Parts: sequence; structure tokens; C-alpha cells
Amino acid sequence: MVEMRVAGIALDAASRSPIVLLRDPSSRRQVPIWIDQSQAQNILSGLNREKPPRPLSHDLMASLLEAGGLRLERVIIHTIEDNTFRAVLKLASGGDQAIEVDARPSDAIALALRTDSGIWMLEEVVADASIPVDAEADAEDQEDFRRFLDRTSPADLIRHIGRTVAEAENGPEEPPEGSGPAA
Repeated sequence: MVEMRVAGIALDAASRSPIVLLRDPSSRRQVPIWIDQSQAQNILSGLNREKPPRPLSHDLMASLLEAGGLRLERVIIHTIEDNTFRAVLKLASGGDQAIEVDARPSDAIALALRTDSGIWMLEEVVADASIPVDAEADAEDQEDFRRFLDRTSPADLIRHIGRTVAEAENGPEEPPEGSGPAA
């Protein structure tokens, strides 16, 4: 699973529909989730830590959780079915019992922002739905990897794997005295 953070709200240029953007920790991938205007307002309110004069729906949900002795541990966006994301709320009570509640991702995100809970997404969902954020850095990484492959022979890789396996089984080898630093 990948812990995501809300990068912001954007507008789809074609449909003018709001999109919540979730970004991975490396800031290299972003997952767009199309939402409606009211959902965007709820998420923005949570992002900006706005305190309305009267509780909004997600403020009320947070208060109800607290009054019921429950805590939102995390939100998990776990599936995309027919272009629709699916999420669950992972709730914890005072005991050891964990509770999962099905939720729309937009509601789950709005509630997570109000309760300072993590927003997690399965890696498969991130891989399927993400868009690259930093194409220049990705291209640089690919070029570095190509250079590494060009400089490395199959025999070098086999020796490296053999050393790694031996270290895992026996601990790191000590270099012979007087041999200088290991390369």
C-alpha cells in the first residue's frame, strides 16, 4: 500500500468537473479522481482547516465517531471497478476489534482530512490509475538505469548477486588486512 496525500483540487479542462489529486510520497505519481462540486467543497474545507459556524456533514461524521468511541485509523482506496474507485474506512474502537465501512473515496478523503487520518491506496490501483507528475525526473532515472546496464556485464551481476546472498546468509565479509577499502 502507498500512503497518498491530497495534492489539491483541479478542474477537468473538457468537462469542467472537479478532480481531487492524490500524490504519492515521491511526488512522482498522481492519481486523479473525478468528483462533483459539493464533494470538492467538502475536501477543500478539510484541506483549509475551515471551521464553519455549524458542522458540515463530514464534521458531523467526525464528531459522531468521537462520541461513539471510534477513531478513523485510515482510509484505503482499494479498487477501481467500471472507472469507479472503491474505498473503505478502517475504524478502531477502544478494544481490539477493527471495523471496516464502505465509503465513496471523496467522502473518505474529506473525513480523513478532518481527523488527520492517513489516506492509503493499493499499489495496483496507483499503478493503474496514476499519471506521471515529473516526466523529466522519470526520464533522468531511465537514462541512469540505461547507463548502469551499459556499464554492467552479466558476470558482474552474477558476482554481485552471489555476494549479496552470501552476506544475507553469513553477514558482511571482512576485507583482508591491508587490502584497503572494498570496492
